[in-house]
Amino acid sequence: MNTSLDAMLRSAVRDLADGAAPAPDLASRSLGRGRRLRRRRRVAATAAALVAVLAVALPFVLLRPRTAPPPTTPPTPQVTVSPSPALRAAPGPDWAQRPLVLPGDWVVTRAQVAGGSGSGFLLDRGRGRYFATDRYDGIFPAPTGSLVAVRDDDRPRDIGLFDLATGKTRWYEVGRALTAPRWSPDGRRLLFTSQQVDHFGFVLLDLDGTRKTHRVGLLGWPCADRCEFTWTRDGREVALTLSRAKSEAWPRDLAKGVQLLSVDDGRPTRLLEMPGGPVGPDAWSPDGKLVVVQGQQEPLLVETATGRVVNPLPSADVAWVTDDRLLYRRPFGAGDFVLADTTGRELVRQPLPKQLVGFEVTIAPR
Repeated sequence: MNTSLDAMLRSAVRDLADGAAPAPDLASRSLGRGRRLRRRRRVAATAAALVAVLAVALPFVLLRPRTAPPPTTPPTPQVTVSPSPALRAAPGPDWAQRPLVLPGDWVVTRAQVAGGSGSGFLLDRGRGRYFATDRYDGIFPAPTGSLVAVRDDDRPRDIGLFDLATGKTRWYEVGRALTAPRWSPDGRRLLFTSQQVDHFGFVLLDLDGTRKTHRVGLLGWPCADRCEFTWTRDGREVALTLSRAKSEAWPRDLAKGVQLLSVDDGRPTRLLEMPGGPVGPDAWSPDGKLVVVQGQQEPLLVETATGRVVNPLPSADVAWVTDDRLLYRRPFGAGDFVLADTTGRELVRQPLPKQLVGFEVTIAPR
């Protein structure tokens, strides 16, 4: 190649090189692409390693027996413990020297051999002590005052009124086939049930000996097995428990209700339907809303207006101390007296003297 041609060629190459513009991001693009390639290689390698580990570990995981969860401890049940009743001390050997005060401020007025015959004890309120007596076959102290109704088996048609203050007894003829006397709540009258076949009804005896007899005819339902009249709490009426008609489906002692009758003329006033009959005037609550009756199988607390059973109770022979407190003798054991609420829960318990444990006991407000 000649010199001039060679020079011309070199000059052209330089001109072309000088005219080419540099690419400023070429290096950075090259570096970024390299980093991406390396990252992809690392991810691929990690994934391959993880697959290999899982391929080895998975059979052992799948074949390993499951561990049973720890047993669950059942919650501890909440036990409601009813508070124990307050237990009063038993009366001492000198108990007869003062009135036996029971919970609710009632007192024992009489204690006698079961059946009302034989020896017994009477409270002399005036002297504030008890005395023993076997003078009469039946003794029935009034709820207030100093009078005691007495019976003598040798005088079956008579009733005596024995005055503790004077020691004197007055006798009155009341009739035959009469039940034991029942004192009115105010202690001013005696009630007898006349169970003569041709003369069923009740007899009232005033303290002056005035006697009033009321015959009672058919009441639509037969009376309960005892067929005995009792006082209501206010003393204005007497009560007779009626039974449903006797049949295979309805036994005679299944009560229809309580028939109330006026003490003035003996006429029926109203029928309170309930599953039993009250034992006496103290079985009616002071406000008249509740009454304790002897049901077919157990004592029951009943709403007077509706006859609805509120709940069972341990005893039917109760005395209402207040609208929500009952006093009764426990039916089992030594026969302690108990102050309870309307559910039957015992609040206070009072033992009797040992001499009275097997006796019938009469109580009254202090």
